[in-house]
Amino acid sequence: KMAGSSTPWTGSAYLFLQSTCKAIALPALYESSQKKPCVFKALKLALADSTGSVNGVDMLKVHCSHPHLIVQLKFCKRENCRRFLQSYREGVLQKSLQSNLQLSLATTTMPLEVELKAGSEHLDKMLKDEDHCLECIYREKPDRLPDEEITELEERLKSLMLHQSTNNNVAGKDYSSLKPPSRPYPPTGSSLPTQLTFNFQGQQFDNRTITPDDHQKFAKSVSKKWKQVGRSLQKSCRALRDPAIDNLALEYDREGLYEQAYQMLLRFIQSEGKKATIARLIAALEENGLISLAEELLGIHSSEDCS
Repeated sequence: KMAGSSTPWTGSAYLFLQSTCKAIALPALYESSQKKPCVFKALKLALADSTGSVNGVDMLKVHCSHPHLIVQLKFCKRENCRRFLQSYREGVLQKSLQSNLQLSLATTTMPLEVELKAGSEHLDKMLKDEDHCLECIYREKPDRLPDEEITELEERLKSLMLHQSTNNNVAGKDYSSLKPPSRPYPPTGSSLPTQLTFNFQGQQFDNRTITPDDHQKFAKSVSKKWKQVGRSLQKSCRALRDPAIDNLALEYDREGLYEQAYQMLLRFIQSEGKKATIARLIAALEENGLISLAEELLGIHSSEDCS
């Protein structure tokens, strides 16, 4: 057995991140006092996605070793580590890191290469043998407590989120350093995806990309059903795969339903790009009985008012 019944299962690994875009240097971004909280938040969210819990894996230190950003990880439960490995092997962690960094840094692209090591073992070469990877990580005991800088960033993130929740009506004015504005919508002139049109209630509509106006209307009107719509979109969008939706609900709980719905659809738009079409959103709304909202987004004036 890897761990005795009385001893908690702990292990350690190093996650190496490198941007494949020459114009983007992750270590330089992390070394910037202005960008560091943004990078940290993106790492925190992606790691939470990979284990299904904000406490599933701890960051002990972030090393800047050009061209790599190296994150020292600590796992406190075998199952959390297993979920992390599955997420890593399937490419979900990489995609989540790209999406969160892109969103947090308000950049249009963030191509990444990732590598995972435990001691001298390159885990990427043995990912199919999950038990062996777990054994390697378990052998590498964490050699430190979280770095002071990490603790400080954690506290800053918590207090900023708390501050954000108490100043809900200023729509992000006081925490723009943590959540910079992002405009992930494709340009108006971008080419339409393969499915050029779609049918709704016997009428045919252009299958355009989701616009900022659609985004705001959706967040304003979907109310408590945003999670159900998210789970419908999840079927064809890996960025919304469990536990992403529950994590969004937790993170934006204090800010209310509008922000939760807004952030969910933002993640969909950000990860799907030109494929984030109105047809996919309308299908998800229809699946959950939100016909009046679908009609509102498509500009259909039904006999009933859209409330």
